[in-house]
Amino acid sequence: MMALTRLDGATFYVNPHLVETVEATPDTVIMLVNGHRYVVREAVDQVIRAWREAEAKSGGRAAVLYPAARGDDDGQAGRG
Repeated sequence: MMALTRLDGATFYVNPHLVETVEATPDTVIMLVNGHRYVVREAVDQVIRAWREAEAKSGGRAAVLYPAARGDDDGQAGRG
């Protein structure tokens, strides 16, 4: 889960698997695949960092896209 902060300062948690888009409008807006929309205090890069960390911990997409985040990159990637 990703811990995020609403504009009123309340902390809430989002399932990173449900995040569809993150944009600055200029507020940071997170759109989930179910259509729910959240405006948060965190900047877009902070949300992306939290998404990567949460996904890597769960073995999700970020673990595939960023193998070093899981700590299993032995420097031999792509070598046959």
